[in-house]
Amino acid sequence: MSHRDTRQARSRVRSRIAVVVAGVALLSWAGPGANAFWAAVSNGGTAAAGADAMAASTTPSTSVSAGNVTLAWNASTTLAGRPVTGYTVARYSPGGQKGSAGGTCATQPVAGLGCIDQGVPTGTWYYTVTPVLGQWQGVESVRSAGAAVDTTPPGAPTVTAPAYLNSTTVTSVPVSGTTEAGASIALTVADAGTPAHTVTATATADSTGFWNATVNLTGLNAGTVTYRAVATDTAGNQGNPATPGTATSFKDVIAPTVSNVTLVDFAGTPKTIGKLDSKDKVTIQFSEALDASTICSSWAAAANGTLSGDNQVTVNISATNVLSVVVLGTACPTVRIGTVALGATYYGSGTLSYKGTGSNASTLNWDTASKTLTVTLGALVPGGTPSNANQQPAVPSFTPDVGIKDRAGNSLAVTAVSGSSSSF
Repeated sequence: MSHRDTRQARSRVRSRIAVVVAGVALLSWAGPGANAFWAAVSNGGTAAAGADAMAASTTPSTSVSAGNVTLAWNASTTLAGRPVTGYTVARYSPGGQKGSAGGTCATQPVAGLGCIDQGVPTGTWYYTVTPVLGQWQGVESVRSAGAAVDTTPPGAPTVTAPAYLNSTTVTSVPVSGTTEAGASIALTVADAGTPAHTVTATATADSTGFWNATVNLTGLNAGTVTYRAVATDTAGNQGNPATPGTATSFKDVIAPTVSNVTLVDFAGTPKTIGKLDSKDKVTIQFSEALDASTICSSWAAAANGTLSGDNQVTVNISATNVLSVVVLGTACPTVRIGTVALGATYYGSGTLSYKGTGSNASTLNWDTASKTLTVTLGALVPGGTPSNANQQPAVPSFTPDVGIKDRAGNSLAVTAVSGSSSSF
């Protein structure tokens, strides 16, 4: 080899060393905060070093829905402006252990600027993204804020609804209950028809878990109405639709009516047909069972009721032959009955009164099964004398007091209703 060739060979070696040194220097300059992308290129027999570095990726944002975490981040480039080719995603456990994300985040690198980590267990998780350019990786981002994942569905909400719906309440029915704080409620109300008619509504529980909704149920059939509520918590977990919270109401929008009024002569001995005697009765039948507490305030709404104490019930017959009932004492603080026009002349002057003690007491009885109110005359109070004339069969009529209602709360009309042709 000539002296000249030797000099040229030495020059080429020095150039290659310079390129390597430049790359090493760039990596050293980048430090732990960056990785270098570098390349050596040859042009016309001379060598030059080209180097670049990738900046750290931005911290990803997270949003949680049930067991899924959606991530998003901003695009990264190299310091020289080269676009990166993708991003690797890592999930850190609450204890700080690094692991792999699932779902669309599992494909590494992720080509876009976001992905969904699916099927994440319950807990608080943290995420990072790292830019990738070819075979080179940039700096891992700062960890995201904790993504709190809740995969436990809420239990069935409690549901409270009125026991009865009537003509005045059916257009605005209040429904309420409790569930997890902040949970949303999907409410469905259906009748027992085939197919069933339904009404739906939504509500959101407050910070204490209380929720309420108002529904118009005029379109549902009369009878049993069923409420079903399913909760979805703030994490997006839905309760089991097969086991919702439930409640029922009974819809009755038809007002009760008087079916019959009958004068019943005492069947025992002694008896006088056509004359007012002890043990004679007035029976008033209704189209449906009434709320017994609207007749006597001390009676239970759905139960039978009887007033029969000594001198507790007084039955009065006026000079115009109208029967009315007075209840004394505290056995029935509020009493609503009405009056019965007897339709015949049993007494023409003053008032006849019947009460008495023991088995001779006047009584007032409500029977739920037969839907019948019965007034039984007790012993005649001295001082009055019924007519001795035999009365012909008469047609009585009953005029109810204001405030008598059926169990649903529909009011009995305050109008006179004629009954059967009969006589004491």
